[in-house]
Amino acid sequence: MAQPGTSVTPYWELTFDADGDVDGPERDRLLTQVTDHGVRDLVVFSHGWNNDRSGATALYRRFLAPLPALAPGARLGYVGVIWPSMRFSDEPIPDFPGSVAAVEAAAPRPALDQDTRRALLEAFPGRATVLDRLARMLDERPGGAEGVTEFGGLVRLLLDDGRQGAAADTDEDGEPAVFGDDPVTVCEQFAEALAALDASGDAPRFTLPNPWDGAKELLRQATYLQMKRRAGTVGERGLGPLLGRLAGAAPGVRVHLVGHSFGGRLVAFALRGLPAGVGAVKSVTLLQGAFSHYAFAARLPHAPDRSGALKDLQRRVDGPLVCCHSRFDAALGTFYPLASRLTGDDRTCAGSEIAAVLGPRWGAMGHDGTQAVPGTVRLDLAAALGGRLPPSGCVNVDAAAVVRRGGAPSGAHSDIVHPELARLVLAAGRIA
Repeated sequence: MAQPGTSVTPYWELTFDADGDVDGPERDRLLTQVTDHGVRDLVVFSHGWNNDRSGATALYRRFLAPLPALAPGARLGYVGVIWPSMRFSDEPIPDFPGSVAAVEAAAPRPALDQDTRRALLEAFPGRATVLDRLARMLDERPGGAEGVTEFGGLVRLLLDDGRQGAAADTDEDGEPAVFGDDPVTVCEQFAEALAALDASGDAPRFTLPNPWDGAKELLRQATYLQMKRRAGTVGERGLGPLLGRLAGAAPGVRVHLVGHSFGGRLVAFALRGLPAGVGAVKSVTLLQGAFSHYAFAARLPHAPDRSGALKDLQRRVDGPLVCCHSRFDAALGTFYPLASRLTGDDRTCAGSEIAAVLGPRWGAMGHDGTQAVPGTVRLDLAAALGGRLPPSGCVNVDAAAVVRRGGAPSGAHSDIVHPELARLVLAAGRIA
């Protein structure tokens, strides 16, 4: 079946709520129709940044479009996963001109525009009063350090009601320091990181950071933590069990999971929710995955008695688990380690060397690939496309040759619509 505005057929959508419950009619259509359409290989794609169905389907339409021509003999089907995520509207997405204003307004713009405020209300239901206060504070910047401290307390309040769900990527104890440490210090670190990204090679500026310049980034990271929790929940409680039902309804269908950013976390956690004995998942491709590069590790290098939340679950894939990464991804190379550092880790950092200063403990999949998993194969994109990928296990693919465009604060994090990456999905799935 095709839906209006899609570039491939047959195409289905699966809509999940924040608890991982799937839309029943959509689920039933997939389970009953996938066999009727003769599908042999089913590509299941999960978005990461997009707040609404139109943004997600625009990504799917553009990314999936080359696949039929690249594999003309394959019997392909496609699923677009829709889950309640959000994106700050000031984050540019390459090749998606509607993602940012084409022309700057002459009058000063509010720190949180209407689209962002609407998305925040959906991300934090029942917190309209707190969000209104945060928006006013970002515009007015009241009270110096005292104001920033109040701002940090309000951000923390947004998260206090939402600590359930699959939040941790490893079994380490603690909470992210950005929400437990002094808000002034945290916002100063964010301000320094933003200034370094904005400098873009210009001469360094020797000015003290204004914590208010980093306050919006603190709020952004709160939304990311909320999305991180949801992605794990939807994957483990929603998509994983549904794939088990699909294997029962259509036992010959080979499933290929693809996820961008937190969508990568969603499809990875689906492996944890996959019923025992189900071998339908034949490949996983993570595009700039926004979760810990130790998620699949049986032992953490800095804590050998601890492990990743997805320890050894790459073995649930009857094929390779491919992790694309790029050094041009500022969201994961700069802000992810700042936001992931736990309270009690006393190392400080600044500028563009954050990942190096904090060390590998807080790294992300999309920054340097899967880590601490013995046997992981490392390839650049040309090598991955030029030869046969390993038949199983973790494979890190340096995709910086194409994932390289994008402005601050996220850099190239969303620069994933490339035919080379579409070819990589086919190669990972051994789809002729």
